[in-house]
Amino acid sequence: MLLPALNHHIHRRLPSFHLFFSLNLSTLSSHRHRLLPIAPLQFQSHQAGEENPYNLICEDPIQVCSDIWVRSFSRSHLHPSFPNLTGFLKKFDLWILAYQRSCAHQTGSFPPKNAIHVSELRSLLALSRSALSGRHPWGATTHLILRSPNDPPSIHRISKRKFLALLESSPPPFQDHVLQELLLLVLEPVFEPRFSSKSHAFRPGRSPHTVIRTIRSNFAGYLWFLKADLTDVADDFTPELIVSCLEKAVGDRKVVGLVKSALRTPVKVASGGEGKVLDKLTKRRMKRKMLRKSRKKKLLNENEPKPDPYWLRTFFSFAPEEANWVPRYGHCGILSPLLANICLNELDNWMEDRIVKYFRPSKLDSIWKESMDDGCHNPAWPEFVPSSGREKTRRMDYVRYGSYILVGIRGPREDAVELRKDLIEFCETRYGLRLENSKIEIEHITRGIQFLDHVISRRVIYPTLHYTATGGNVVSKKGLGTLLSVNASLNQCIRQFRKLELVKGDKDPEPLPCTPMLYSGQAHTNSQMNKLLETMADWYKYADNRKKIVGFCAYVIRSSIAKLYAARYRLKSRAKVYKIASRDLSRPLRESTRNASPEYSDLLRMGLVDAIDGVQFSHMALIPSCDYTPLPKNWVPEHEWVLREYIKLQDPKFFCELRKSVKHQELGVPQDDMAKIVWNFKVCGVFGRDNHDNNKQLG
Repeated sequence: MLLPALNHHIHRRLPSFHLFFSLNLSTLSSHRHRLLPIAPLQFQSHQAGEENPYNLICEDPIQVCSDIWVRSFSRSHLHPSFPNLTGFLKKFDLWILAYQRSCAHQTGSFPPKNAIHVSELRSLLALSRSALSGRHPWGATTHLILRSPNDPPSIHRISKRKFLALLESSPPPFQDHVLQELLLLVLEPVFEPRFSSKSHAFRPGRSPHTVIRTIRSNFAGYLWFLKADLTDVADDFTPELIVSCLEKAVGDRKVVGLVKSALRTPVKVASGGEGKVLDKLTKRRMKRKMLRKSRKKKLLNENEPKPDPYWLRTFFSFAPEEANWVPRYGHCGILSPLLANICLNELDNWMEDRIVKYFRPSKLDSIWKESMDDGCHNPAWPEFVPSSGREKTRRMDYVRYGSYILVGIRGPREDAVELRKDLIEFCETRYGLRLENSKIEIEHITRGIQFLDHVISRRVIYPTLHYTATGGNVVSKKGLGTLLSVNASLNQCIRQFRKLELVKGDKDPEPLPCTPMLYSGQAHTNSQMNKLLETMADWYKYADNRKKIVGFCAYVIRSSIAKLYAARYRLKSRAKVYKIASRDLSRPLRESTRNASPEYSDLLRMGLVDAIDGVQFSHMALIPSCDYTPLPKNWVPEHEWVLREYIKLQDPKFFCELRKSVKHQELGVPQDDMAKIVWNFKVCGVFGRDNHDNNKQLG
């Protein structure tokens, strides 16, 4: 589904938001001779055209990326940094892959390698030479080495005033995006094995769902929770700090120099009416103008990509506060989230050391008596914790999503206060920024802790325990324990619907008509809302109140489009809409006119209209239940598990040990069994082998 990919979508599609403000950068390049002289980079681009770029295409870029991942996971964490990554930057196949990924972000389609024009390959080769020479102009809107496929050549002249206005408001150039993609392909596998398993944002195989499942499986039994917002600290990371953290794992000077120049090059800030103070009437007029503009149909250009559909835009407006934060450092672009994780990884390592030092087992407690991994959780209820004795085991756990951290503490509140003080000191000494006390909250489990739009709380249960006593008698006894509860926040859901103008009111919200779908047909509207409801149901997959929250969303959406249909087809109320179109709005609605027109069934038979799907989750029985599947112990994403198993297969010592263990346990290797079968067929034949097997069984 699409929800586990929410972090990946924000990470990869962030530059695509500039499509709505894109300008014709080719116009800027066609007029650059008015302001600046010809740069040496253009001369390099001319020289690059003399060489045939097809001669440099000799490898599979996917295989090259796979080799980087295998090489990174084969090295130990204490191994010195990568001394040479320039060799990967020199591979032209990786540049082509970065160009294809950038085109997918800009145009929405992944161009095949054979469809790339030779002029674009020559420009890409010139860009690679400028990057390897260390003189790449980050953020240059006039010295364009490589243009975006959305920028057609322009021959029209513009005035100097318009040209300067285009320079001020132009988006980041396409060539920067290609270089950022290449650096991401090279640096991401280098740092992935070094990252802590406690961080889940901007990483492959991890998502908000893995955070919720980790909390459900590992945070049972904690009394105090510390929730901290490090957004102000992470947004102000200095280039020197980022480069120092980068150099701990990367020793290549050219790669570090490219990142350093991207961080230190000043970013142009668009100047447009920031200091103006608008009165209420002007703000109201501007709001109405923008609303009319949003409702008006927009004609797309020939090469302009289609915007995201309504259901996807609506769903991403439901993104929780923790998932909305995406860092931006200089001209790093899509490389910024990786750099943020590199810097915050030191906080993860510091917290892991604190967790080990804080652990203090107690024999009187019913869980974690000796080690941190000997929890006595019921396998049927992974978050069930038996009641403790007079003295509790001191234990701590930690999880981070982006710049937001959550710490669970099993101990007194004084330990949480001390941890908050140490966390502030660590941020001040390591990052040079002081964390405000208001950004760190300490809450008890009974009050409920909100994280990723889910409320973490607990409830007391009294399960019946059956065991065999002395003499073989079966005793049934009432037990006492707590069950961790992870519920979706209904109030937060109402606030998000209110921002979308689909409901009004707080305590008893009233649905409003879905005006953005005013010009869409009934079949298209129902299909859009079904996709939205499916995605919402998947987002709340691990919430205890999944049926309740998804049922509320289905009620709001179904009522909203029913009001829209009542206005569109000139019906007076939702009741008449439900009476004609049924509860799930699957029957066709027609506006009453005197003109004779074919029936909907005839139009459907001729293929002139689309089939109308009913709105999902019209009954509570149709909503799926919560998924209580716990995360396995020492869980890792599937791609990491595959990589480590592949690395084991490359080691000849592993095969020798495996063969010895198989022979020691008197088991047969598959190759030996196949050899015996072939030998029996050659010597005894089919019937002889069958008689031999029968005699062996009888014996």
